[in-house]
Order: sequence, then C-alpha cells, then structure tokens
Amino acid sequence: MSLLRVAASVSAMTLVSRITGFIRDTLLAVAFGAGFAMDAFVVAFRLPNLLRRLFAEGAFSQAFVPILGEYKARRGEEATRALAAKVLGTLSVALLAATAVGVVAAPLLVYASAWGFAKDADKFALTVTMLRICFPYIFFISLTSFAAGILNTWGQFKVPAFTPVLLNLSFIGFALFAAPYFDRPILALAWAVFAGGALQLAFQVPFLLRLRMLPMPKWDPRDEGVVRVLRLMAPAALGVSVAQVSLVINTQIASWLGDGPVSWLYFADRLMEFPSALLGVALGTVLLPSLVKHHSNNDPAAYSRLLDWGLRVTLLLALPAAVGLAMLAVPLVATLFWHGEFTRHDVLMTRSALMAYAAGLAGIILVKVLAPGFYARQNIRTPVKVALVTLAVTQVANLALVPWLRHAGLAAAISVGATFNAAWLWWLMRRCGAWQAGPDWGAFLLKVAVALYMMGGVIWYGMGSEQSWFAIPAATRALRLAVLILGAMAAYFATLWALGFRLRHYARQD
Repeated sequence: MSLLRVAASVSAMTLVSRITGFIRDTLLAVAFGAGFAMDAFVVAFRLPNLLRRLFAEGAFSQAFVPILGEYKARRGEEATRALAAKVLGTLSVALLAATAVGVVAAPLLVYASAWGFAKDADKFALTVTMLRICFPYIFFISLTSFAAGILNTWGQFKVPAFTPVLLNLSFIGFALFAAPYFDRPILALAWAVFAGGALQLAFQVPFLLRLRMLPMPKWDPRDEGVVRVLRLMAPAALGVSVAQVSLVINTQIASWLGDGPVSWLYFADRLMEFPSALLGVALGTVLLPSLVKHHSNNDPAAYSRLLDWGLRVTLLLALPAAVGLAMLAVPLVATLFWHGEFTRHDVLMTRSALMAYAAGLAGIILVKVLAPGFYARQNIRTPVKVALVTLAVTQVANLALVPWLRHAGLAAAISVGATFNAAWLWWLMRRCGAWQAGPDWGAFLLKVAVALYMMGGVIWYGMGSEQSWFAIPAATRALRLAVLILGAMAAYFATLWALGFRLRHYARQD
C-alpha cells in the first residue's frame, strides 16, 4: 500500500474531525466565552481526557498494538482473536474500577488539578458536578481505542480517524439544542462528553464484526499475551503520565492566574492541535503497524528507510504549519472565536498563548513519529526516561517564563519541553542504529528553509496590521483569512516545486 496515500486518507478524516471541532469551539466561545463557567468545564473535561491519553491513546495503544501485530504476523488470526478477548476482559474491569473511583473522588481530583478554584465555592462545586458527569467518558473512549488498535492492525485506518467527529457532533447538538433546558447551561457540555464517548464506541462495533474481531470479553489476566501487554503498559503509563502531569501542573498554575487563562490556553491548544493531529496522529498511526511488521520480519534497512521517510514528511509539513500559526495568530483567533461572549481581550490573550505553542509544534509532531520507532521494537523504557527528564525541563521553563509571560509562559514551557523531547529521541534513535540518515538531508533542509522564507513573506505582506482584523466584518475577515492561507500554501509548495521537490519522491510503498 502507498503510505503517503494512507496517511493522506487518515489526515482527510482527521480534517473532518478538526473542522467539526472548530465549529464546536466557535459555538462554545459564542455561548460561554472564556470566563467562570468555561474554566470549570475545561478542568472537568481535562481530567477524563488526561486519563484517555493515559489509558487509551497512550500507554494502552503503545503496548497493545505491537503485541497484537506480532500475534497477527506470527501466530495467525485465531490466536490474535483469543488475545483480543482476554485483553478486552482485563481492560474492561480496570476501566470500570477507575470510573467508579473517579466519580466518588471527584472533589479530591479537582483540588489536585485546579486548587485555585477552591477560592470560589460555586466554581469549585460546578467543576465537581461536571467532572462526575464526564468521568465515564474514560470507559467508553478506552474501549474505542481498543477497537481502533485492532482496526489499524488490519489496515482499517479511516474508521478510527473519523470516530472523533462524533464527539464534536455531540458537543454541537447539546450546545445548540439541550443547553437552554439546563439550569446551568454549561452542564449540557458535560452530558455531551458522556454521550459522545458512547457514540464513538458504538460506531466502531460494526467494523469489528466485519473483521470477525469482536470477541466476547474473557477474564484471564495471567495469559502470556495479556501479561506482556501489561508489562509494556507499566513503563508506557509512566511515560504518558509524565506528559499529563505536566498538563496538570500547567492547569494548576493557570487556575491561580484568575478567570480566563485556563480558557485562553484551551482555545490556543485547540488551534495548535489542528496540525498536530492532522500530521502527527496520522503519521504515527500509519507508521506504527508498518514499523512493527519490519521489526517482526527482522528487516532493519526497511525499518530505517520508513523512519527516514516519516521524519522528512513531518518536517516538510510541520514547519510551515508552525510558521502559519505564529504569524496568523490574531486572524485565526479573531475569525474563529471573536463572537458573542468571547471578547477582543480574549483574542489577544489567546494569540499570545498560540504563538508560544507554535514554537514547539514541530517538536510535538516529531515526538509522535519518533516514539513509535521505539514502541515498535517493544522498547518503551527509553521514551519513558526521556519523558521524565522532559518533565523536569518543562517545569524549569515554567519557573523562568511564567513570571514574565504569565499564561503564555505555560504554553512556551510546553514548547521547550517538546523540542527537547524530540531532539533527544532523535539522537537516541540515531545512536542505536535503528535510523540511518538518508541522502541529501542538508539540501533537503535548505530547500525547506527557502520555501518557508517565501511563505513568510506572503503572510507578512498580505496580513497587514493585527489591529486591522478587528475593523472588518466577520464574513470579510473569514474570506481574507482563507485567501491569505491559500496564498501562503501556494508560495510554499511552488517554491519547493521550483527547487526540485516532487510528490512521487514521497509516495512510499510498504
């Protein structure tokens, strides 16, 4: 199969998810702004979302997919189906227990993640209520990740990539039609999380049935395959939790900065996640099964070539995305969110956070390509060690930057940590010999730099002053932004074409 074509199809599905996500966030900005109620919801949703990344997209998938791929390649589908049944049974019990604990311990969890909210009893109580409604999401979304791991191993990438759209549609539906019926309209968003998790799980079931890979759960935690998955999950959980601990610390700090910073960081993060998911998630999702296959087949040369391809594609697309986000911060935030309760001041505060996030975008995406290179070799300890040091580096950056940049300092610290993480993983991957640099890397980087310069020039001359974006109607603002983005993309890719880049050079078969 063509990896570029598969990655493009996953990105297309992810694009649909992100577009509906922007519609969702625009509605939230219009209806709830960036103050008291929105801060409470962001914290309430962040906690189960944190556990989603720990159990679902993080530790579980990193441990499960390599073992599942090995079983499929070496033991056949019956053994693979039996492994899936036993993993599903063990996972379900653990998730039910975690959900019950989360609902009961909600006040303690809010204290742990946003202690500053305790200054306002109403804000604290609202956050606790929404957290209890949201918490079962971790059960639904973790089982959704289990299904996605199976589908990806069988080469069915589009369905898992499209699934997040259902959460966005749930948000949109509840915000538009259910919110007026609640005494506190913001509560509708918590119920949207609950419903969206259930919808995502239900959506993938028919596709598992088609593959004959929806086994009845079986409790057998001592099974050889289950034990191997759990052993890989232990260091993976530590590594992923390190990254999430950093987010919790940032939320804790932001909760002491008054009303607004938590929401400003949320909206900036949503914009940053657009290219992060479109590129990093798509490439990481496509690369991991193929890397597992090459490792299982003992083909280090193919393994290295695939990683080299992934790194080049990442830089080719992530660097212009970072430049675009930083330079177009005000036009983007003003066009998408400057409506209703979202004020001009909120636009400027979100802008500063977005620019800080953009500085680390390439690092964030590179980590999602480099880390699977270790996971495919069932080496999770190395990324964990790197993550532990990265946490320390991020907190040192917080100490240095938050007193100076306030909430934007939190975003800048994340960028510093992500860049450090990516650089160290890259060095370790090269040192162990798993990746050998392909030819002409210097020329490749020089050509990308020239194309970025041309793209930046188009944005600089076409954007005008940031203040001018507040003086034009919303429709004109959106049209102007679209033309500017298309012009910048045209300048970038036309320059690359003139310098000798061709699409066929990246149409890798695997």
